[in-house]
Amino acid sequence: MRGPLLAAAGAAMGGTGGPLARTIRAKLTAALQPTHLEIRDDSPLHGGPPGAETHFGVLVVSGRFAGLPPLQRHRLVHEALRAELAGPLHALQVTARTPEQWQSDPQNPPAPPCLGGSKR
Repeated sequence: MRGPLLAAAGAAMGGTGGPLARTIRAKLTAALQPTHLEIRDDSPLHGGPPGAETHFGVLVVSGRFAGLPPLQRHRLVHEALRAELAGPLHALQVTARTPEQWQSDPQNPPAPPCLGGSKR
């Protein structure tokens, strides 16, 4: 299921986002069978070159998260994206919810502000 942020981002990027965004979507879909998935490319907020695809935020809603604390949920996401986190993906903001949590509060937290990184 496409979330509003991904739908808007996908339309702005000519469909489904860049190559890394498409890989993130495919791997999280295969590993977690989400009922809702939003992928946000925050790379432009962090001073990289256009098309860098280095900073992402994901909202994953999956029944696989039932009964798991937040740390274990994040570990499942990180495990699915292990190769990307070892290479091109520099930063990943994860929001991982069960379908019940999403139904009671369907809000995705905003991207954290860039603290400057290499720009300082």
